[in-house]
Amino acid sequence: MGGMTTLPPPLAIGPHTVQPPVVLAPMAGITNAPFRTLCREFSGGKGLFVSEMITTRALVERNEKTMQLIHFDETEKPRSIQLYGVDPATVGKAVRMIVEEDRADHIDLNFGCPVPKVTRKGGGSALPYKRNLLRAILREAVAGAGDLPVTMKMRKGIDDDHLTYLDAGRIAVEEGVTAIALHGRTTAQHYGGTADWEAIARLKEHVPEIPVLGNGDIWCAEDALRMVRETGCDGVVVGRGCLGRPWLFNDLVAAFEGRPEDFRRPALREVAETMHRHAELLGEWIGDETRGVIDFRKHVAWYLKGFSVGSEMRKKLAVTSSLAELDAHLSELDLDQPWPEGADGPRGRTSGNNRVVLPDGWLKDPYDCAGVAEDAELDTSGG
Repeated sequence: MGGMTTLPPPLAIGPHTVQPPVVLAPMAGITNAPFRTLCREFSGGKGLFVSEMITTRALVERNEKTMQLIHFDETEKPRSIQLYGVDPATVGKAVRMIVEEDRADHIDLNFGCPVPKVTRKGGGSALPYKRNLLRAILREAVAGAGDLPVTMKMRKGIDDDHLTYLDAGRIAVEEGVTAIALHGRTTAQHYGGTADWEAIARLKEHVPEIPVLGNGDIWCAEDALRMVRETGCDGVVVGRGCLGRPWLFNDLVAAFEGRPEDFRRPALREVAETMHRHAELLGEWIGDETRGVIDFRKHVAWYLKGFSVGSEMRKKLAVTSSLAELDAHLSELDLDQPWPEGADGPRGRTSGNNRVVLPDGWLKDPYDCAGVAEDAELDTSGG
């Protein structure tokens, strides 16, 4: 491992110091309290771990599921909530509610979601194209947040002909946003192709006043160091790279602290133990072991990526409904298998989309605020 062997400067998110500067990206159905707990344990409590994306309308209406999603373990410091909203007034109400009820220490705003059912309403990664609407949302959020730092996550733009990230970065600085995370892809790319790290470097040059974090194609700790080295960004945001691999945060901390000898390459036995703990934490969080194990099923293939596990056993693991059943199946595997070569590569969604669905006339005027539908706030996420 070449290059960085000393700690980079601490990342300041308002009054919070994030050292080393590694952030868990919000992912719907993934970065709930149990998964954040696992990642935090592997990192030794270092880094920043952001909640699943919370829809501002659902929060203001005190939707029961949403209220559970914003509950933090008492060990989580700082408490970071990511909000998704399309209406400045609703975003402002949600932020003020968080502040008044002391529900978080940091607020992140999502402008990175590329999902068609969101962008067709003008939300997610489509929204920064409307510069004045973006400004209005940021202004309301920062005003409502008071002393709480507000950050934002975004993509490069809608497609290569409609890039928005430099304008959006400048608007963010002018409206008092504390830091920006840039996923180096357009909406059209979805999760396909290769992330454009040069765009991260350009944004850092464009807004030197505030920290810029890079996101996209960090599959191992060395990727994180390389991104910082090549782009000059102030920190990294890791999403799909940690799916089925919460110990990546151990490696990230070790990498930034110059301790590559402490990277983890767990044998299948340790992976199986982590799988059990993850499922157990989900059951405790949901309040029902069966529902917790069922929720855990989506993680099984990620945890077992690269290991020799037969298709029949994979099918069995995909329909487990109790911890005892999960343990019984795992115990049948060759648990002495070492960490497989090639398991550090891409995981999670890797498909491109190339078709962006937008409201009628969306691209006609980048400054017109009209056109965002009330039902744009759907319970979905991404970025």
